[in-house]
Amino acid sequence: KGVGGFRMDAIPYIKKPADFSDGPADDSEGMVSIHDMTANTEGILDYLHEFKENVTQGRDIFTVGEANGVTAEMLPQWVGENGVFDMLFEFSHLHGAEVWCRAGDWSLRDMKKALSASQAATSDNGWYPIFFENHDNPRSTDVYFPHGADPVLAGKAMGTVLLTLRGTPFIYQGEELGMRNVSWESIDSYNDLNTYAQYETALKEGFSEAEAMEFVHRFSRDNARTPMQWEDAPGAGFTSGTPWLSAGDSRTINAALEENDPASVLNWYKRLSALRKENRVLIDGSYTEMLPESETVYAYVRENDSDRMLVLVNFSGEEAVYDPAEAGLSDAKNAQILFCNYEDSKARPGVLRPYEAVVIRDNTRE
Repeated sequence: KGVGGFRMDAIPYIKKPADFSDGPADDSEGMVSIHDMTANTEGILDYLHEFKENVTQGRDIFTVGEANGVTAEMLPQWVGENGVFDMLFEFSHLHGAEVWCRAGDWSLRDMKKALSASQAATSDNGWYPIFFENHDNPRSTDVYFPHGADPVLAGKAMGTVLLTLRGTPFIYQGEELGMRNVSWESIDSYNDLNTYAQYETALKEGFSEAEAMEFVHRFSRDNARTPMQWEDAPGAGFTSGTPWLSAGDSRTINAALEENDPASVLNWYKRLSALRKENRVLIDGSYTEMLPESETVYAYVRENDSDRMLVLVNFSGEEAVYDPAEAGLSDAKNAQILFCNYEDSKARPGVLRPYEAVVIRDNTRE
């Protein structure tokens, strides 16, 4: 694409503590979290500013850092005019757990609060990389939606948020197809060492093998490391040989099939990408969260001097009723529904069907 740059992996751990003192034990075996002991060691930004000064500053280079443990409040130190990187992957909006069998419940309100904080922290200084999937996290439709949710509606709903927030969307391989988690029956089917360790931890804490496998199905990094599903063929069309992991369900989710299906997740991504390219408000418009107390609906307004759009996504399997005025529509009668992930014409302001995602243009500007 003609872009030069660096992606700095796991960058908060690059500076280690000067001593090897013990930390507080966090489990029955007296083990200490490596993250808590090594992330964001004092002085790390001095190292990174030296890198910026000697390697990237004054050159046509784009930089993005991966920074687990950096919070929204810390972003101005890491990106923007006085920061180190052009953008920074931080993980406050993702649902994960250091010990899988102790993971709490996921909350839409927690995700919305985290995303809104990151949007605010980069609103005037810096830029935000939008993402929900990567090589270390399960597939987003299995994380953010209830078990049994329609995979096409859910895949389109996640794509709607990804492509309409303020920032640069990062699409992980297969996310644009709506690829799902795998649920292999045996722990021997997995490769990831942490998955094996988490499985053993669950057994030691009294969970059955079946319960331990449920944690694996939910959190394993191997969910996102299976071969790309190009077609319905052995090896998912990725290889004619034996891949490092078995492919997921490529019978119903694959690029060749979705390319020819106008209602597919893939073509939804293409349509939303075109909408984004053709409407500057989705690039430079401000972000304002609406309905922040809703447990089921994520709603926000994107606005610039010439345009105003409202995005609403129902993350639940139940119909969601909302007040259009509270959602940012001053006059619902003049609302133009640009996109709806249901393939019909029944979308209307004030009601969201299960897993429905809509993009609305507000034609009445105050």
